[in-house]
Amino acid sequence: MKGRTLLRGIARYVAPARTYVPRTRSPVTPFIPPPAHVWRSFGSYLPAKTHGLVNPTIVTRKLSSATLASLSVGSSKEAGALVVAGDAAQRRVALWLFGCSGWVFSMVVLGGVTRLTRSGLSMTDWKFAGGLPPITREEWEVEFAKYQASPEYRRINKGMSLEQFKFIYWMEYAHRMWGRALGLVFAGPFAYFIAKGYITRPLGLRLSALMAMGAGQGFVGWWMVKSGLEEPETEYAQPRVSPYRLAAHLTSAFVIYSGLFWTALSVAMPEPPSAVNKLMLDASRRIRALALPVAGLVGLTAVSGAFVAGNDAGHAYNTFPKMGDTWIPEGIFEMSPFIRNFFENTATVQMDHRILAVTTLTSIGGLWLAARHLPLNPAVKIILDATLGMAVLQVSLGVSTLLMYVPVSLGSAHQAGALTLFTVVLTLLHALRRPSPAGLRALNNSINVAGSKQLL
Repeated sequence: MKGRTLLRGIARYVAPARTYVPRTRSPVTPFIPPPAHVWRSFGSYLPAKTHGLVNPTIVTRKLSSATLASLSVGSSKEAGALVVAGDAAQRRVALWLFGCSGWVFSMVVLGGVTRLTRSGLSMTDWKFAGGLPPITREEWEVEFAKYQASPEYRRINKGMSLEQFKFIYWMEYAHRMWGRALGLVFAGPFAYFIAKGYITRPLGLRLSALMAMGAGQGFVGWWMVKSGLEEPETEYAQPRVSPYRLAAHLTSAFVIYSGLFWTALSVAMPEPPSAVNKLMLDASRRIRALALPVAGLVGLTAVSGAFVAGNDAGHAYNTFPKMGDTWIPEGIFEMSPFIRNFFENTATVQMDHRILAVTTLTSIGGLWLAARHLPLNPAVKIILDATLGMAVLQVSLGVSTLLMYVPVSLGSAHQAGALTLFTVVLTLLHALRRPSPAGLRALNNSINVAGSKQLL
């Protein structure tokens, strides 16, 4: 009999206008079901049936994500969108911002290659707008003469040929001009989208701040390079940029990148994917509380890597997991004042980076385990899997780079891996973020609309 009742229920979904009247008396009042598109699959809710009828108090929690999204997208998009003038404008602005984010990503990688090839000090002057590179041999001789007067040439590259100088000069020149080209790629479309009326005031202010930070990044870069052109304190010290200024340059690049990438995600997806189901919202809130400190660890580990690079700490203690023959090397607190050891002491800086890397990997693994059985949106679970996989890969790249004495290929891959892991974590936080008030209202309204179409 239950099988026949189930078939009658399925038939009523095909023709919802017909109302089913039970043949026998039942304490449960028959209901008019919603249209067929409201349910993801009727068969998956068989355990929730009562007297041959589906229990709506249970099924309401299992509404299709696509259905709730379609019910809420109209109100939530209009209230929380950063771009107006339709979906086509939204796609154009999102693609432009993702492209600019990728450009900044390539800038960070190119900067790492420039540092690893010791090309950053080859240009001894700086102009905000840049200029043409040397073309004639006389022009190259002039630039080479400037470099020969620098401490790096006298102490490290003495005897370098003009052809060798050209290589490091082109590396630094490309890095600088690539940044200036980004300014044009950003400013041109930005002005166009404003003129077309695509960009809202909040988005315009945010992008203006990011553009100002991008312009300031050039000054920070020259401020960093200038420290490497100064005479070292002792005759035995190698000329290199200040680790503090290098960390500031890399951190500001990460901040600009995260701002662009987060904004691009917000334009493409005004509301988080969990804003279609209250169970998913609760699960996202619980994981968000764990993901925020993990994201802080990822960022802190990346900044500590800048101090490793600034102190050339990767060329010391090229063993793992021990540092040489011991777990804790000697002299880790020999500098005074004490705080200097964490930023200038080679042994301490590398040990800190190791500890932070292992702690970050462990934390990401714990986050993944904590989210494993929660009713999260499938997209969020995919991002969590990607976060764990990228963390394992990044630690593997770091260990390989250390054991092989920091080759350019692995060193640049390790720096790119740090920004890639940071990108995945940003995507995770964006997917777990709290919906806007308009999105929450739309979710509540969609559930009420769906619930009002069924009667017990």
